[in-house]
Order: sequence, then structure tokens, then C-alpha cells
Amino acid sequence: MVRVSESFLCKMAIKLKSKEKTMYQSCPISLRRVDSNNVRIISFQVALFAVLILLTGNMFFAMVLLFDFLMRTLRLTHLSPFQLIAKFLLTSWNVTPKLCDEAPKRFALYLGLAISSILVLFFLIELTNPATFIVSILFICALFETVFDFCIGCKIYYAIQIVSPWKK
Repeated sequence: MVRVSESFLCKMAIKLKSKEKTMYQSCPISLRRVDSNNVRIISFQVALFAVLILLTGNMFFAMVLLFDFLMRTLRLTHLSPFQLIAKFLLTSWNVTPKLCDEAPKRFALYLGLAISSILVLFFLIELTNPATFIVSILFICALFETVFDFCIGCKIYYAIQIVSPWKK
């Protein structure tokens, strides 16, 4: 009897369905998993800091966002203030983890790092209107993740997977 892993079957389903330009988002894309509850608490904090930036125009809040995104991107989560707060809250509230694929969330994290980097750059060169636009985009993305569990960066990731000419 031949044993076929669920991951292999799912990858085959993705390959077959990708020709039809659809993809099952429930299939594991990466072997690593993350807690969706943790992601939502962090996105709430990102949305909160985006509001603080919009209300005050203070670059300090943008620097905190950039630092946090950078620490999480480098997998130095023990240095990420948002990660530490989320972990504390989830532990205190005894929330059961809701696992999801890491790859799309990681891609969204890279987008957040890029957006926050551009935001800090715009603050440094005193381009307030583009900075306001950039932080508004960040706020909307974080709000969608927090309230609706709808990750815009993840949807972009899935779309890239469907149209990518470098698929395996």
C-alpha cells in the first residue's frame, strides 16, 4: 500500500486547479503554521498605531511600526512589542489556537515591512500627504484582518501563486 501525504495531494490539487485559475486556500502551502488569533491581535495593534499616526502625525509611532515589522520579519519575536503583547493576551485569556498557513501571513508581513519602511521614509523627507495615504492603506489592511479575519496581503499571495510562471 502506497502512503501519500495530505500535503502532496493538496499540492497536486493546487496544480490541477491553478490551470483553471482557482486555488484552495485551505490547503497547506507551507509546513509552518501560525495562530490566526495571534495575527489578529497584532493587526489590531498595527491599526491602533496607524490611527495614532493619522491623529498626531508623529514619526515615533511609525518608527515603532517599522521596528515591530522588522523584528517579526527577522523572526526575532522575543523583541517584537506587538508579539509580546499578543502572546500575553492569548495566554491570559486561555484562547485556543486557530492555526493557518504561515506562508501567506509571512508574505503579508513583508508587505507590512515595506509599507512601514516607505512610511518612515516619507516622514523623514517630510512628504506628509503621501505618508498619510500610505498609513491609511496600512490601517485599512490591518482593520480588515482584525475585524473580518480577511488578510489582503494573503489574497495577493494566493493570486501570485495562481499566476506565477515559476510554480513547481
